[in-house]
This record gives sequence, C-alpha cells and structure tokens, in this order.
Amino acid sequence: SEYKGRKNVLLAFYPHDWTPICTNQVPGYQEVLGEFDKYDTQPLAISVDPIPCHQAWTKSLGGITYPVLSDFWPHGEVCKKYHVLHKNGHADRVIFIIDKAGIIRYIEHVGLMNSPENEKIFKFLETLPS
Repeated sequence: SEYKGRKNVLLAFYPHDWTPICTNQVPGYQEVLGEFDKYDTQPLAISVDPIPCHQAWTKSLGGITYPVLSDFWPHGEVCKKYHVLHKNGHADRVIFIIDKAGIIRYIEHVGLMNSPENEKIFKFLETLPS
C-alpha cells in the first residue's frame, strides 16, 4: 500500500535465501533497477526467511538496494494471502505486477527450478499506463 497511487510494484516471491536460483534472481533485479525506474516500478522480493538471514545474504551478494521482505512471522502469512505458500513451508517462485491503483495485472508462476525472465517482465510493464 506504500506505493499505491505512486508506483507499479513487482512483487517477487522466492523460496529461500542462499539457494542457487534465488541467488541469481534477486541480484538480477538489482542489476536492472534503472530499467524498473523507466517503467515507474518498484521491485520487492519476499521469502519466508527471517530478517537476519536476509541481511547476511544480501550483504554477501554485494548489497541489494531495493526492499527484500521477510514473511517469517507469523510464518508465511503474506504468502498465504497471495496463495503462494508451498506445502513444504516456503514461498513458490511467483511474480506479481501490481499497478499504481493497487490492482494485480500480471501473475507468473515461474516454478521452483526456473528463474523469471526480466525481459518478459519489462515487456509487460510497457503495456501499463505511465
């Protein structure tokens, strides 16, 4: 809700810090922050890992300057609201794009073993009004 009326939001659920695909996905957004700015979009990454784990992991990645959110306690409450909590207790890898009005405009179930394609995300963001 902090971005409602001001920015689109890329809400990227991912399974866990320190895992190979997540270690590519999350810094991948950092590398293209300028591109997100062009589409007036704020990336947010979220998993069920606790805040200290996020802090250590993002530091090990060289620093992530966009928000990496923790859905640790109560465990998976945000994941449940978006219907992405896996039966094993982690988030599924799912991308949501929420427009400035707060309406979910795009959902992509990427799968645990796949990494989202930024080009596909930007192609969709081009279709949103500025």
